[in-house]
Amino acid sequence: MPNSVPSSLNGWWSDYKSEIGFLGFSYAVDGCQSASTLKSEFKDIRKRFHGRYVRLYGACDRNGFYDDVVDAAWDAGLGVHALIWFGFDGSDVWKTRRDSLFATLHSNPKAKFVTRAVQFGSEPLFDHVLPPDTLASQVKSAKQNLAPLGILVTVSDMAYGYQSNGGAQSVLDAVDFVDLHMLPFFSTTATTADASWGFVQNDLKWINSKVHGKKIILSENGWPSMQSGSTRSSSPTAVADVQQEQAYFDLLDSKCEVFKNNPGGGVGWFAHLYSEEQGAGYGILDNGKLKFPFSPRTSC
Repeated sequence: MPNSVPSSLNGWWSDYKSEIGFLGFSYAVDGCQSASTLKSEFKDIRKRFHGRYVRLYGACDRNGFYDDVVDAAWDAGLGVHALIWFGFDGSDVWKTRRDSLFATLHSNPKAKFVTRAVQFGSEPLFDHVLPPDTLASQVKSAKQNLAPLGILVTVSDMAYGYQSNGGAQSVLDAVDFVDLHMLPFFSTTATTADASWGFVQNDLKWINSKVHGKKIILSENGWPSMQSGSTRSSSPTAVADVQQEQAYFDLLDSKCEVFKNNPGGGVGWFAHLYSEEQGAGYGILDNGKLKFPFSPRTSC
């Protein structure tokens, strides 16, 4: 990062075509990490794994938390995909989170230089939080609000989330790019991770047919290393262990050239999640140590 905040975003963000392969980690913030923890872990993502972004997951409602995220991202040289978290209680707290985030984005001079995008999610369509047209209106309103800052707006959901809402074309038309959840472990026909490429291809084919060449990023994306509670597959043949978690990311890494040729500048992907402490079964790290070798390609 430069020594002082630039005066303009001109030429600041990389072209979509360079944002393929591994982009970084989904990073759960339910623990309301301290400023020092954010700085330490963001630097680890940048230096050890060559991550370019963190995709926030969950919510921390502590006053000033996103300012801490901005500072940590600036220090580490990372971009952020921020998130408006709806939660699962059916309340309107997401509106307060939206307004608080937008206020910080406008008031913190560094915020627009690290915040690449704001996501409405996670899985608001699948969870039927808002009707598609209402969600699309929220996206359009957010785009108006954030346009002076050059921040993109999207929705983070599964292909099935759209399909179960009649395609939700109004949402796909409204978003700047597509944040697509890719969780083949939960398919009714899931077996092992190395056999999941057909599922990935089918979801990409469907989304590509609906978005007229928009960029696609796999946001909530992974294969769990254990089955328990929310990480239990609906397929009796689905296998969950550390080897399968590794095999899934190895599969994605091996398809770099295929992703590169996808319309809209290719497909980039996040690994869900940074650590086991943020979500048991999904972390790449466990108590600071790698669960398996992980050094995916960031270009090809």
